[in-house]
Amino acid sequence: MRSKTGQLDGPLVTVLMSTYNRPAYVGQALESILRQTYGNLQAVVVRDGGQSVREEIHRYADPRVVFIDRDQNRGLPYSFNEALSHARGEYICYLGDDDLLYPYHVETLVTAAQNHPEFGVIYSDLYKAHCRIESDGRRTVLAKNVEISRDFDRFALLQFNHVLHVSLMHRRDLLDRAGPCNENLICLIDWDLTRRLSFYTDFLHVPRITGEYYAAIPDFQQRCERISSRKQKSLNRYILNHLTIQSTRPSKPWPKMKDLSLILLADRFSSQTEQALREIWSHTFYPYQIYLPLTRSELDQLQRKTIVPNILGVPVAEGCGKPERMDAALRQCQGEYVAVIPDTWRIGFDEVAWIEKSLYPLLQGDSVSTAYELVGSKPENWGIVLDSAVLRSARRHYPNLPLRESLISAGVNIQLPQQSQWPFQLENLITNAEYLERNGAWLDAEILYKGAEQQFGNGLWMKIRRANALYHAGQYDAAGQWVASINDQRPSVSSLMLEARIRRKQNRLSQALELFQKARDILEGSEFYHAGYANGIV
Repeated sequence: MRSKTGQLDGPLVTVLMSTYNRPAYVGQALESILRQTYGNLQAVVVRDGGQSVREEIHRYADPRVVFIDRDQNRGLPYSFNEALSHARGEYICYLGDDDLLYPYHVETLVTAAQNHPEFGVIYSDLYKAHCRIESDGRRTVLAKNVEISRDFDRFALLQFNHVLHVSLMHRRDLLDRAGPCNENLICLIDWDLTRRLSFYTDFLHVPRITGEYYAAIPDFQQRCERISSRKQKSLNRYILNHLTIQSTRPSKPWPKMKDLSLILLADRFSSQTEQALREIWSHTFYPYQIYLPLTRSELDQLQRKTIVPNILGVPVAEGCGKPERMDAALRQCQGEYVAVIPDTWRIGFDEVAWIEKSLYPLLQGDSVSTAYELVGSKPENWGIVLDSAVLRSARRHYPNLPLRESLISAGVNIQLPQQSQWPFQLENLITNAEYLERNGAWLDAEILYKGAEQQFGNGLWMKIRRANALYHAGQYDAAGQWVASINDQRPSVSSLMLEARIRRKQNRLSQALELFQKARDILEGSEFYHAGYANGIV
């Protein structure tokens, strides 16, 4: 298949798809791959057990398709790894067996990759298509919205996924370092993948809608639920799955990630130490390794009792004091940053960034000679995060002093991070703006969205929120200008509907009807205005 530019000599792209008990949809999904405007494609389809789809796959008789027909159900991670073993592409894309790629999805991502070779991962936007499942199995789309359209944020990605796997394309060689899919996972496979990739490369966000994924309305959830939803029924397994992803440390070196060494100081191994380890595991999303200085007999107890990962025991002599224990652990630390905390430190159940609040200012390039206390520190229960080289220097020059005194003597500036220095400032601004909206303060909300865009980018996402706030505030001219500029660049169902409502308020009825029709065409799948192909590709 030849692309619109007539190119067949671009890099080979392999699209991976696993299917399980969806014969009614898998053919449409495969067809959306084969109808790509970019021709140099390979599709690897794996039947992960379940109903036969041989007829649906062979109907296309396309030499670019590799079909692995397996009776045993092994799960999505296993299927992706099996498909990867047959992948010949320089780049890898993904597709769910009930999802669709728009015809220019691959071409959009390949063009962006060629124009920006410094990025190893490229991702676009997708529609979430809310559907009703009819009695004959057909899907009736009731609404489409872009649920996620966020520029890449590595720190945020460590805590939650904002890059859907259907939307992304990555270099195949990155998996040689990041590793294959973890076959022990039961859900959140895409987050595990994107999180590991972020250790090695930056991601480029192309804010164009190039596909759609489906979600059944709640009344029909059991008849159209997605694999990840089914797997989450076992809460304990889901939590363990989440913690496994959150604590994964892919192979080094990490060109795009700094490591954190966490020294946990205890007078002896006790239930208090065990509790501290469990709380660190369940609440820490930044990559870390725990260094625990204990006697050999206590380290033997630790090995028998805990399932917490990423612990490195550091043998120390009986009767060794905390400064000596800390120095012994520090000699073993490999991270660019070090945190020192006592095992008496307790992390609140709903705490989101207990150590990240103090680490984040360091990652943002604040003075190397600054150390940040943990939020909530007290003289008798005190924790600190700082550059490992700074701590080593202080301990080398003042080995006989307690930790805090040695840092002060070495001229280290000890600070408590201010709220303005904490992570997730964009999320906080959006949360505050949404609160204002719920209370009718639409103009105040618009000001927050404007500030968020100026400080954190995400232009299209913030502009549509600004336009919506201005509309509800009755500022129709200003709202119309913003949403019209969005629709010139990347129209979507929501932005077209918003502009249509504005034009109706302005008594521009013919224009409103035209906009409503465009939105309807997108819902019915008969138009592709939303991908912006005519406006060019990044």
